[in-house]
Amino acid sequence: MSQTTSQAEREDLRASVRSFLATTSGEDQVRRLIGDERGWDESVWRRMADELGLLSLTLPPDHGGDGFGAPELQVVLEEQGRALLPSPYFSTVVLAATALAASGDEAAQATHLPAIGAGTTTATLAVAEADGSWRTDRPATTAVRAGSGWTLSGTKQLVVDGATADVVLVVAGTDAGPGLFAVAGDDPGLTRTPLRTLDPTRRIARLEFADAAAVPVGAPGAAGAVVDRVLDVATAALAAEQVGAARACLEAAVGYARERVQFGRAIGSFQAVKHKCADMFVRVQLADAAATEAAAALAGGEGLPDPGVAAAVAHVVCSEAFMFVAAENIQVHGGIGFTWEHPAHLYFRRAKSSQLLFGGPAAYHERLLARLGV
Repeated sequence: MSQTTSQAEREDLRASVRSFLATTSGEDQVRRLIGDERGWDESVWRRMADELGLLSLTLPPDHGGDGFGAPELQVVLEEQGRALLPSPYFSTVVLAATALAASGDEAAQATHLPAIGAGTTTATLAVAEADGSWRTDRPATTAVRAGSGWTLSGTKQLVVDGATADVVLVVAGTDAGPGLFAVAGDDPGLTRTPLRTLDPTRRIARLEFADAAAVPVGAPGAAGAVVDRVLDVATAALAAEQVGAARACLEAAVGYARERVQFGRAIGSFQAVKHKCADMFVRVQLADAAATEAAAALAGGEGLPDPGVAAAVAHVVCSEAFMFVAAENIQVHGGIGFTWEHPAHLYFRRAKSSQLLFGGPAAYHERLLARLGV
């Protein structure tokens, strides 16, 4: 059972994270990291671990974590989304650490989780293949026994932070069914190719394995259940990130509408602009409610829907809301909003990439129907 915090404590956490990101992930820093080969600042990463304890916040106490849950993770991801923080937090803490915890493999957790919490190891999870879907029923990537160990061969696509992760958790087919394996990021059998994508603030890579040394994680053939759990946590976490970024777009649009004068009046006084801002506000509030319910359901709150259903609903609602608000923010800003010099396009890029991260609208609507038993 995760530790819980009060609303006041979560707001204190929010204030600390927001203050930290205000000095470490402003627009200038984000643009600098867009042009950086690694794509994220290692010193900021270490400070997130050492000064704020964000990397160990939701890790299990038995392995150096603080044992908090989805509501606290929601706060952190909202603030990171608001600041468009380029960071391996999502891949390491949300994807990989959740997979390790869900695997039930104490040895693997003892090996990797303390280093993740300390900020000395980054990790990711590689599931998608040629079709880009997060399915585990027929992986083309395979793992076979080789002497006393295992080797892994195949190709994984669209791996978040795959080019820089110290550890890659890979879903691969075995005789017992789909299994989860850990591969060192510097293994000579692993070739990592960064991909040029729409969103330069979240790095994606293609990983090719050629008899890479692999260590089994969890029970043989049990990767399906692990990935299902990861998707529930990850889509809820992504929803929180989308809410934070959408709120930043709303605030930017409203601020501009108040200060931009046209025909002797602030443009916010014109009905068309008012309606845009009102529609943006409604979308953000609905998305916030969906993300909050998903986090509460994952934490085990009473009287709430099934966590899988709540996470799937949040993924649908928040993906659509962020896309809408990011696009309307550009419209409210007019000509300046279409330029590379304005940050509005960075939020629009993040909105589209987040919408497609786990397969896009068709995939997330299918996932919602499956969670509802349809």
